[in-house]
Amino acid sequence: METKKKSSFTGSLGFVLAAAGSAVGVGNIWRFPYLAAKDGGGLFLIVYLALILTFGFTLLVTDVAIGRRTKTNALHAFGSIRKNWSFLGHITFLVPAIIMTYYSVIGGWILKYMVTYVTGAGHQAAQDGYFTGFISSKAAPVFFMLVFLSFTAFIVYRGVEKGIERFSRIVMPGLLLLIIGIGLYALTLRFEGADGQLRTGLQGLRVYLVPDFTGLTFSRFLQILLDAMSQLFFSLSVSMGIMITYGSYVKKDVNLNRSLSQIELFDTTVAFLAGLMIIPAVYVFFGTEGMASGPSLMFVSLPKVFEAMGPMGQILGMVFFLMVVFAALTSSVSIMETLTANCMDIFHSDRKKTSLVIGALSAAASVIICLGYNVFYFEMTLPNGTAAQLLDLMDYVSNSFLMPFISLMTCIFVGWVVGPKWIGEEMEASGHTFSRKKMYNFMIKYVMPLVMAVLFLQSTGVFSLF
Repeated sequence: METKKKSSFTGSLGFVLAAAGSAVGVGNIWRFPYLAAKDGGGLFLIVYLALILTFGFTLLVTDVAIGRRTKTNALHAFGSIRKNWSFLGHITFLVPAIIMTYYSVIGGWILKYMVTYVTGAGHQAAQDGYFTGFISSKAAPVFFMLVFLSFTAFIVYRGVEKGIERFSRIVMPGLLLLIIGIGLYALTLRFEGADGQLRTGLQGLRVYLVPDFTGLTFSRFLQILLDAMSQLFFSLSVSMGIMITYGSYVKKDVNLNRSLSQIELFDTTVAFLAGLMIIPAVYVFFGTEGMASGPSLMFVSLPKVFEAMGPMGQILGMVFFLMVVFAALTSSVSIMETLTANCMDIFHSDRKKTSLVIGALSAAASVIICLGYNVFYFEMTLPNGTAAQLLDLMDYVSNSFLMPFISLMTCIFVGWVVGPKWIGEEMEASGHTFSRKKMYNFMIKYVMPLVMAVLFLQSTGVFSLF
């Protein structure tokens, strides 16, 4: 506990890069482009941008301000403000605990593909059945998951300044440059399909940017809203305790208003550029039909795109998966840091011992998720109507069920129990102005609780009953 309280970011830049590193993860790179392609291109972008500037900012401000003012993590933060609200901290603690079990598995998949391209075997990754064959094997996914998790645990073991902040300062600028480079290259691509139709990267850019209102109904718009909000939760790392924990490491003289705006900008820019990097490239070689969901986009469609590019594709594939490994690591580190900080408080243990124990427990749980594609394989239908295996179930529980519920309860807590003024005081504690105070107060009291309640009910499938 003492170690944790002495830990802090060295300044505003360290906090922004670490928080942006948490925000910029696999969700930005595989999930955002897929959702943009599925939900009307520019229509999804407009909805997402509107949500980031309003809902996202409100949730980000709330989490970081609570963390800095209470100087503790999510497990104890709510209870330290109002004892009878400590239950919200316990529920929040569940989210990173669940996410850690499957995020390491996905990190292992990415690491495997990076190694495949580094060793010059990228053409194998483009073969039908390669991804399915890999994840359904019993040993390989476990090995790569353990390697990825070991890197994560080492960074957390090193602490806030020497581990998390130093890693983020090195990785985040490079990550941004790689995304921009691949994105610009994607716009120059041209390919003539078997039907004789020429498709270009600029045409793919149009698919990405121009809003498509075809078949838009209220129900479909509600689903787009839910998709965008779900992406926002995962992307900004809100409503899962991470930003409360990182907020507790921020010094009082840091201008939170400016820092949080920078995090918003960085995260949204990377998500947008990820779409710019992926959608035009996939469109050129496979049309809109190539935009498969989730893992299929990154591990099936993109390797085929790299293969179609020829020798240059092998180099781009290597650079791309190296970039995604870095993105996955920054997010994985923030998840494990939250668990470590919580357990340091619970058991009054030091960072090094706690991070090793959390790493070992995460490894054991992640092995079970790895085996969900062979030994523990099953299929079920989720309340939102989608088919799921074990990993999908964990993702649904954390991302589509718990996080909207936590957001709803947090908005009620801040908006109606302690009052928005409490947050405003912390935002201005450094002597700087809270520029969006009026919007924040209105959102947290009136708009957020209502919309969060609707989205929570939507995610549970309640509306499908009517």
